[in-house]
Amino acid sequence: MAPLLSEQIERIYTDERDRILATLIGMLRDFDLAEEMMQEAFAAALLHWPDSGVPAKPRAWIVGAARHKAIDRLRRDALFRAKFPDLQRTVEQAGEAENPLVFEAEEIFPDDRLRLIFTCCHPALATEAQVALTLRTLCGLTTEEIARAFLVPAQTMAQRLVRVKRKITEAAIPYSVPPAATLVARLDAVLVTVYLIFTAGYTASSGAALVKTDLCGEAIRLGRLLVSLVPNQSDPAALLAMMLFHDSRRATRTDAAGDIVLLEDQDRSRWNHASIQEGSEMLCRSLAGGAGESRYGIEAQIAAIHAMASRPQDTDWARIVALYGELKRVAPSPVVDLNEAVAIAMWRGPEAGLEKLAELEGSGRLAEYHLLPAAQARLLEKLDDRQSAAIHYRRAIALARNDPERRFLAARLAKVSSPSVFY
Repeated sequence: MAPLLSEQIERIYTDERDRILATLIGMLRDFDLAEEMMQEAFAAALLHWPDSGVPAKPRAWIVGAARHKAIDRLRRDALFRAKFPDLQRTVEQAGEAENPLVFEAEEIFPDDRLRLIFTCCHPALATEAQVALTLRTLCGLTTEEIARAFLVPAQTMAQRLVRVKRKITEAAIPYSVPPAATLVARLDAVLVTVYLIFTAGYTASSGAALVKTDLCGEAIRLGRLLVSLVPNQSDPAALLAMMLFHDSRRATRTDAAGDIVLLEDQDRSRWNHASIQEGSEMLCRSLAGGAGESRYGIEAQIAAIHAMASRPQDTDWARIVALYGELKRVAPSPVVDLNEAVAIAMWRGPEAGLEKLAELEGSGRLAEYHLLPAAQARLLEKLDDRQSAAIHYRRAIALARNDPERRFLAARLAKVSSPSVFY
């Protein structure tokens, strides 16, 4: 096949994937089947288009090919034989044209991926199950990345994904575009999904780069769309504000070699002040709407304090500690406890922070989370307890999966392990 045609098909896949998938989900009411048939249809395009040429309406061709392949699959599959007549009528009635439900949904949803996220976040499933399935099937996150986001072993998350897919099949939970009146009922799961997309991009769980800019950018784009889609809800604006504040520091989080630069050492003049301004506007909007006591409103306020401090010493750590106390009340998690302990150390001194971290370590809730021993090592280093710091740095290195983080921790370990020199 000519390279030009290959590039055309790849571009069609990139540009039209979400819309084609939405159409097939509307037809088939089965996400896994829709995704598999779409892949088979693109494979068929690779075989047929070199001879026949790219059709005038490639998306309709792909949808039609996937539809025919789905009918063939249903005929062959004994599991679906009992309900084949009804399913065949549904698919055939859809015809070669795209499902009218998709076009109706386009009047509500400005974006194919956002529509699919709302479709997958079905309220009959537990929120964690909705989010995990959406991250895996729509957003391209690996099972390992999702597991780290939920602070569970990869095998545990893999089993959860299998169970939720089984539940969808056994309970016949439909994959359908939700009507406008039900959007708010699905909003919490959608917000968590977008939040975790951003988190997965902000500090990559593995690989050569600290930041996956495509995931951060996609999360912010979806955040802006959510603000427009449900303007009367305050949490989307708060989530967007939080993401913008954090993302404003992206260019300064690593140096030219890709090595980590701590917040206190970053060149704040290089922060993206347009993002900070937009984040401030979104924060004000969310607080006016009552998000001040929500998870996203509190996290946005914490991020704003960092973004607004012109120098590290101007950071209001006492206020940050108070906000983490509020966050523990509305959205408790061991990561929040860890962040609170670090903030206490910055406010009251390393000893106070280490005391909190010791309590957290004793609970065992972050046994596999590298930032716990990394934080302990950093505070011990500040107290000049180099031997203890080295022990914790080694533990952090063993747990870290991201190359820049491992290099950073190894450099700190080398520093505390080197003999003191007196002049």
